[in-house]
Amino acid sequence: MKKPDEVVKLLCERLRKERLSQQMTQADVAARSGIGVNTVSNLESGRNVGVGTLVRVAMVLGRGSELAALFMPKIDSLDDLLRYEKNATRQRIKRSSSDGE
Repeated sequence: MKKPDEVVKLLCERLRKERLSQQMTQADVAARSGIGVNTVSNLESGRNVGVGTLVRVAMVLGRGSELAALFMPKIDSLDDLLRYEKNATRQRIKRSSSDGE
C-alpha cells in the first residue's frame, strides 16, 4: 500500500495530465469551476486544498462520477445490501448531560 503523500502526488499528476489531455489551461479550469488559478496550481502541486476544490475540478474535467464512486459500498450479495441498508439508517443516540441540563 502506498503512503498518503504518494497517493496525493499520483492524484495530482493524473489531474494535471487529464487537464492537459483536454487541452485546457489552469485558467480555463479555474473559470469553469469558480476557483482561482492559484488554487488550481496548488491542487496540481499537491498543496493543501479542500475536498470541495478537488470535486469541482474533477467535475469540470468530466471525472466527477468516478470521484462520486470512491466510497460506494461493496455489495456482492443480498445479505450485503440488507446489512448496508440497516447500518445506513442507524441514528446516533443523544446523550443527556450529567449536570442535569
